[in-house]
Amino acid sequence: MEPRSRYAPYFGGEIIITDRLWHVYVRDVATLVCRAMAVVDCDANVVLTDDRTIQKLNARDRGKNKPTNVLTYEQPPEILLGFGTVLREAQLAGKSVGAHLSHLLIHGALHLEGYDHDHAGAAKQMEAEETWLLARLHIANPWKKR
Repeated sequence: MEPRSRYAPYFGGEIIITDRLWHVYVRDVATLVCRAMAVVDCDANVVLTDDRTIQKLNARDRGKNKPTNVLTYEQPPEILLGFGTVLREAQLAGKSVGAHLSHLLIHGALHLEGYDHDHAGAAKQMEAEETWLLARLHIANPWKKR
């Protein structure tokens, strides 16, 4: 379990970091996770891992043999993120890894709350909620075109 900063807000889940690169690219990653999860009021466990692990789980559980940025499980509530994919997406979007990680944590937490993006209306609603929650963390709207 990752030690938490004494300045982090309350977060009741565990933070497990299995890929050291999260520490290299995200300053005080445990505090960032705590803040993102607190703003969405989610106590799911958070696993920051590598693309290889995510790819195995994605193949096993979703039948997609490729890495993805975030996987969410309901029982026990858990959000897993693959470092390589998160890094590539952040770089392509011109964002910091920390800002993109915050977005994906909120995205995963909203999935646990029942939000989805299977059709346009649901996607718009989920994007609006993500944007509002990210604003509370002083992170720019990820859906706004530059």
